[in-house]
Amino acid sequence: MTKLDSKARLRWACRRGMLELDVLFRPFVDEAYDDLSDADKFIFQRLLAGEDPELFAWAMGHEKCGDPELAYMMDKIVSRVKV
Repeated sequence: MTKLDSKARLRWACRRGMLELDVLFRPFVDEAYDDLSDADKFIFQRLLAGEDPELFAWAMGHEKCGDPELAYMMDKIVSRVKV
């Protein structure tokens, strides 16, 4: 898989059933993903495997993620859009 194919697949995986998650994930892939370490890229890909309601609850702070790596990545993503 080429780097372009990989980014295209990630962009596709960022298309969620909830617009709120699309707005978080898609810009993150376009603007920040390339700067992540390989370990963080793997964590981000793990995060994308989550279910929308769970991801939304974590992003909005309604629930705390029990996986420290996924919680770290969600915080990293959300902190990019908070003012």
